[in-house]
Parts: sequence; structure tokens; C-alpha cells
Amino acid sequence: MTRMTRSRATIPMAFGSLAVATALILTGCSGGGSGGGAEPAPSDEEVTLEMSWWGDDARAALFGEVIDLFEAEHPNITVEETPVGAPDDLFNRLATDFGAGGDTAPDVFALGGAKPQEYGELGALLDLAEVSDQLDTSDYPDFSLTSALVDDKLYGLPTGGNATAAFVNTDIFEQAGVEVPTEDWTWDDLIAAANEIGSKGLENEQGQPIYGIDLRIQDILGTYTGQLTETGMYNWEGQLGVEAEHIAGWYEIEKQLLDGGGLPDPSVVTANWALPPDQQPFTLGQAAITFGYSNLMAAYSGAGNVEMMLPPTDTDMTGVALLPSAFWSINAATEHPAEAAMLIDWFLHEPAAIELIKDTRGVPFNPEALEIVTPTLEGPNKTAAEYVDVVLESGVVAPPQPAGGAIMNELSQRMESEVLFGTKTPEQAAEQWVSELSSALQ
Repeated sequence: MTRMTRSRATIPMAFGSLAVATALILTGCSGGGSGGGAEPAPSDEEVTLEMSWWGDDARAALFGEVIDLFEAEHPNITVEETPVGAPDDLFNRLATDFGAGGDTAPDVFALGGAKPQEYGELGALLDLAEVSDQLDTSDYPDFSLTSALVDDKLYGLPTGGNATAAFVNTDIFEQAGVEVPTEDWTWDDLIAAANEIGSKGLENEQGQPIYGIDLRIQDILGTYTGQLTETGMYNWEGQLGVEAEHIAGWYEIEKQLLDGGGLPDPSVVTANWALPPDQQPFTLGQAAITFGYSNLMAAYSGAGNVEMMLPPTDTDMTGVALLPSAFWSINAATEHPAEAAMLIDWFLHEPAAIELIKDTRGVPFNPEALEIVTPTLEGPNKTAAEYVDVVLESGVVAPPQPAGGAIMNELSQRMESEVLFGTKTPEQAAEQWVSELSSALQ
């Protein structure tokens, strides 16, 4: 059985429906109007579009079904699918393509993090106001578009939303004889539980060691800093919103977990950085606790009885923000902007496509899509959607990752490695983290 908990008693204790998302639709983005001048019109001629995204084979197969339906509805349009495994694989390709002018880049592609702003500012992405006849953006909540807006121009639409969560394998807690965390847990509580479990020498059914925590720093650092400062990692001016002491506090938590037996050997931690969800220790029943995005509940639930909870906090803030999973954007150099917009519209707004995709790219932000998805969810997916509902009610709106922030994951991992292998103290690693990221944001 899965369970949802909230981290503070001040939050109402009853789950609302996902209609909360609709209630938070504030005002439509300015991207719903014309860009000034005639909009491109779809062609009756044969058109070929290239579409790229990241994800596993299951996502590629699912998106292939959606594209098949699109092509059946629009027989003059052929979509070439070029999926890749990891986001960086796509981002590296786009950097090369756009560096050469963009003609070789896909017509439609997924972007994450600060990429919509970075490429939008460089003029590499199509302003969606130019294709508003094919792609309506007016029903999206403002907070969901922040990371794709540059000077009031919208360069992407979100696939849906996820939020960082803590996942707890209660079977392992029971096996270890350790009490399952409660809704008001703190970081000291997590450290104590993880260290006790990791020090017991437990094994899963396959004879593999069980760790107290399966940790990827990029999955939790933003939430942790969101508990300590008003805006979290960044401020609304595009600069750091944290000090070195905040980052050192996180690395100190990791050091306590390593010294106390909660974390596995540093070589295991670093090897696990890039593992897909189905290969992560938590999924394999090798860890009692992990952090990740809410849409991983389905994958993680295969580990046993898994509860999804708000992360620990030592403050009165959860630090959890509802974040777009990814954005669909259009290459400014595409020869077929109207058709490219039609393809995105199909993925985000066509009922037949929504019924296939459901919440696999996050709970939809568009209210009509949300209305279609909500009744179809059950089990782990329903639990994840309810968690997103909690975050809509109690979470925070985080400033977008600014240009230059793309180095944050790699930098955080590199400094984490220095701390875990003992070549830097948490304070030294934090000072370098602040120095390097501050320079990148200039």
C-alpha cells in the first residue's frame, strides 16, 4: 500500500482533487496572440518533420504511437523520430546544430532546465506567438511557462509537471527493525534511519547489499536550498540565491551519511549518477530511501511497499516546487513552422494522444488535458498525481534556472565526489561550488 504524507501540520490534511491545478490557472501567457504579421499556414504539399526527445525505449514506443495517429490525421506530413537516451545526448547535438546555424537541428524537440531560455535568447527557437493559429498557449498557468519566457516571448510549452519527493521502502524499514518516518521528519531523522539501516549488513532477495539511501545530488539539492532561502538556489534576477554555508550544509549531510554507513562506498555513489530509474539501487530493492521526481512512483513501486513523502526539512518550508518535466520547442530555422506547431498541439491537446501519454511526462498543466488524464490514473500513478496536488497546495514557485545554470548538476556531482572521497571538506567544496556557478551566471 502506498501512502501520501505532508511535512507540516499547518497544511490541510485532506487531499484535494486535481482540480486544484485548474484553480491555479491565473492568466494566460502573452504567447497566445499573433507575433505581428501574417502567420505561416499549413501546406498541402508533402512535409517532413524531425522530432527529437530523450527517454527509454518504452517512451520511444509510446511517442511512436502518438505520431502514427498524427500522421493518419495528416497524411501529407511525415514525422522522422530521432529519440535519444539521455537529455545531455540531445542537448549536445543541439549545441552543435545551432552552432552551425540550426538548419540541421530537428524541427521539434524537447528541452529542459534553462535550455528554453538560453536558446530562446539566442534566437534559435520560434516564438510561439507566430503560430498561435495552430498552437493555443492561453490556458497554461503562468508558473508553468516561466522557464520558457524571454522578454515576454514564449519559446516552449510544458509537457506536464513533476515535483521532487522522498520515496521510502517500508519493507526494508521493517526488515531492519527501523521505524518508518513520519510526516514531520527532519534531516537528522533521515540520517539516523539511513545510517542504522545501512549498517546492518542486510541483503535483498538477490543477495545484493541494501543501503540506507540511494542518492543522486541533482534530485534533491534544489529542494534542500529551497528550505533555507526565500527563493531557493537562484533568485529572480538570475543570480545565486544561496550562500556557501547553505551548500556546505548539504555536503555535511552527505558526509554524515557516508561516515555513518547510510551511503554506500563513494565509487558506488558516483557510478549511480547516470543510471536510468529501472537500474537504480532503490528500484532493485537495494535502498531504503531515495529522492526523485513524482512521476517515478510507478517505477519505484516495483521495489515493494513504497511510500511517497515530502522530503525532510529543518525549517517551516518544504522547498518543493512544481516543475515542468520538459518543454516542447520549435526550431526557429524550420521550413515548416505551422506543421511543427500542429505536431506539438497534437501531443499536448489532442484527446487521443493525451489518453496514450497520460502522466508519463508529468501531470498536464493544460486544464482540458488534465480533465482527460485524471480519471485514467490508478495505483502508483494516482499516488504521484495526488502528490503533485499536494505540492500545488503547499509548495513554492521557484525562479527558473538562469542562463549558465546548466553546469549545476555536473558541478554539484564533482564537488560531491571531492567530499565523499575526502579530497575536500564540505566547506571547501561549497566555496568552489559557489565560485564556479556564480562565474557561469555572469
